[in-house]
Amino acid sequence: MCLAVPALVTALLPDDRATVSLGGVTSTCSLELVEDVAVGDYVIVHVGYALSRLDAEEAERTLALLAEVAEAEAAA
Repeated sequence: MCLAVPALVTALLPDDRATVSLGGVTSTCSLELVEDVAVGDYVIVHVGYALSRLDAEEAERTLALLAEVAEAEAAA
């Protein structure tokens, strides 16, 4: 199963790359597929590539749903 998740862009790097944060975990991803990304934007990340930008409200709703799923799995 593949999953693309919203991540917060925390730094822009050379060569169309960015540092992103998801739940306190930081990683780098490619921005080659997305234009006009800025620090503070949310992007959908899949296998190391940002696929699209996402507004903050949508990202926060999605992250809240993922947290609920994780809690439900932990309780089971």
